[in-house]
Amino acid sequence: MTGRLFRIRGLVQGVGFRPYVWRLANELGLTGWVRNDGAGVIATVNGKNWPIFKSRLPLEAPRLARIDSIEDEAAEVSCEGFVILDSEPGEVKTAIGPDAAICPECIAEICDPASRRWRYAFTTCTHCGPRYTVSHRIPYDRAQTSLAAFPLCAPCDDEYRAPADRRFHAETTCCPDCGPQLKLLSADAQPLAGDPISETLRLLRDGKIVAIKGLGGFHLACDARNAGAVAELRERKQREEKPFAVMGLNAASLAEFARIGEGELALLNSVAAPIVLCAKGSAELKGIAPGLAWLGVMLPTTPLHLLLWHEAAGRPAGTDWLTQTNDLLLVMTSANPQGEPLVIANDEALERLSGIADAYLVHDREIVIRCDDSVVRAGPAFIRRARGYVPVPIALADDGPTVLALGGYLKNTICVMKGRQAFLSQHIGGLDNAAAIGFLEETVDHLLAILDVQPELIAQDLHPDFPSTHLAVRLAEKLGIPAIAVGHHHAHIAAICAEHGVNEPLIGLALDGVGLGPDGGAWGGELLYLDGANCERLGHLSPLAMPGGDRAAKEPWRMAVSALHGAGFGYRVGGWIKQYYPSRDPGPLLTMLARNLRCPPTTSLGRWFDAAAGLLGVRDLMRFEGQAAMELEGLAAGFGPVEPLPGGYTLREDGAILDLSPMLSTLMGCKDDAAHGAALFHATVAAGLADWAIATVNRKKSPKLKVAIGGGCAMNAVLMTALRSRFDAAGIELLEARQAPPNDGGLALGQALVARLISQLV
Repeated sequence: MTGRLFRIRGLVQGVGFRPYVWRLANELGLTGWVRNDGAGVIATVNGKNWPIFKSRLPLEAPRLARIDSIEDEAAEVSCEGFVILDSEPGEVKTAIGPDAAICPECIAEICDPASRRWRYAFTTCTHCGPRYTVSHRIPYDRAQTSLAAFPLCAPCDDEYRAPADRRFHAETTCCPDCGPQLKLLSADAQPLAGDPISETLRLLRDGKIVAIKGLGGFHLACDARNAGAVAELRERKQREEKPFAVMGLNAASLAEFARIGEGELALLNSVAAPIVLCAKGSAELKGIAPGLAWLGVMLPTTPLHLLLWHEAAGRPAGTDWLTQTNDLLLVMTSANPQGEPLVIANDEALERLSGIADAYLVHDREIVIRCDDSVVRAGPAFIRRARGYVPVPIALADDGPTVLALGGYLKNTICVMKGRQAFLSQHIGGLDNAAAIGFLEETVDHLLAILDVQPELIAQDLHPDFPSTHLAVRLAEKLGIPAIAVGHHHAHIAAICAEHGVNEPLIGLALDGVGLGPDGGAWGGELLYLDGANCERLGHLSPLAMPGGDRAAKEPWRMAVSALHGAGFGYRVGGWIKQYYPSRDPGPLLTMLARNLRCPPTTSLGRWFDAAAGLLGVRDLMRFEGQAAMELEGLAAGFGPVEPLPGGYTLREDGAILDLSPMLSTLMGCKDDAAHGAALFHATVAAGLADWAIATVNRKKSPKLKVAIGGGCAMNAVLMTALRSRFDAAGIELLEARQAPPNDGGLALGQALVARLISQLV
């Protein structure tokens, strides 16, 4: 009989898509079959209601499904009833999905005293739970996951085999009788008596620090309302001022401390459930995010986390309690002591977190690969892309050879570009220790395994001394394939081209802290022209000297002295420094600058932000990367928008150089109003950057030329808001990073695209 054949492509395996098709077809009285194939899901249907099936198919898909395309054609269908067939072999073109926050149905089960999963911390189904962090390789079935160690009991097996059940072929299905178990250990690894959840809550309420094993690694948790506990966590973790994230039951419970708008709420309640950066509310949690205008907040993402709030609420039956405010707020910070990779194994936690944690809430389900929490701003704009989003691919405009790109030095990620998709890894972090380099190597092996690919090209940063570059060279030699070095700032802009599918020429503003340029210089404020694989430097910010080299990047007062000296205000440094930093002696720095000794130049916009923060007295020494710029941004956000300073910048050398030094004298006069100075600095920088790029577009005489902005400075919300307004007024389309971080966390995506384009020129 003549019916219709449907081919569904996207993230449609391992997410309950076949049972969904089965239920929809049966509801509409259709006959046929559905099965997985190498590229997704294929289904045939026959019956008069097939047009309704076609229209509803993309509208009612499972929670975790992502449909990229649906094709249908006439086909012969001879089948009684509607059945689910075994998978068809073929080249695998689908991917393992990301970890997903607990779904409403599973929440209802763990809150139902009559359910066999009442208060069970590992309750999952096809709509939620771990995927990426429990998978060793493809195909995605139980034998290839860390759940292989937990054979299904008879009731779970019945659910697993029933097409009408939401646990049909849910590979992480388990229950208290057959699944992982919780255990609470003391600081000396001894089991603690009592219920693990209730005892953990008691310890947290008593001001203790508990290491909690989550989806992609351990968190260190403490009572966010207990300033003493927060201070103790900072002392033990050696994390002086870097902000912590806070977990609360719902938006209402966090409202006093964070302003949660519609965009932020949508992210918090999404399947990915990331940490969301919100403007601080009317009250502040002492010691959580000192000196910053934003607070990172998150909701319970797993049954284990949610059970802590269920316990705090008195173990209520039903789900009405979920919408009520709950006073329990917990710091949830990554358990990565001394900046090393996230702790994932129980024995590893007992060793590496000794002296930090007072107790350990552990379980016996293996975490296969580390995966930190994602951090996102409404927009969305990624600060860190990891749990909940990895390994969701970024769609590309064109096909090409398979590329493995190994990223940079800080905020490292890797990328596998395969066909018309780019798979960006989870956040790996700074490669400044052996453990982090080992994590990089683990991630390469794991991502290639779950994608079942071998690269044809390797892409790397231009810097010859990065550990990622060393690994790229070794892998290229081992596999007998080319390794292609890509300019740091070229990669920043190319990453935006990749996610927007842009293959025509454009103007790029690459704005960051520092990166090696092709000329060997320290770049970071670059006006670029990209055309395919080619990247031309059209201009740059006026250079700043960095007295003491890399030390200047950590001490904003040094950059302030450098900026004043470079602008001809060296004679004013003495009076200025007595007002702001009386314990600092600028004499040696001024001598170094005058003699150009150990003062390498940089065109970095990040260093201009440091100079402004130092000049305004925001801080003289940074405790973590980007702190001064983040505090400057916070002051500007609190003050509100202002007009740019007239004459606060100049374009020199036929528009090739943007000089920001004309505003320095005015900033020096903002001693008693640093917030106004910060707002003025942001407005003036935005005006200068926009005029610079717009003038370049006009010179190119191409009115449809787009502008892309990338690099770490593109995470500055105040700056980017002002830039959007200016480009919009000029009628120029602005492209920003939306599916990857604009900072070095997205660098590998751009490296992969450039390497692919270069290879196609040969």
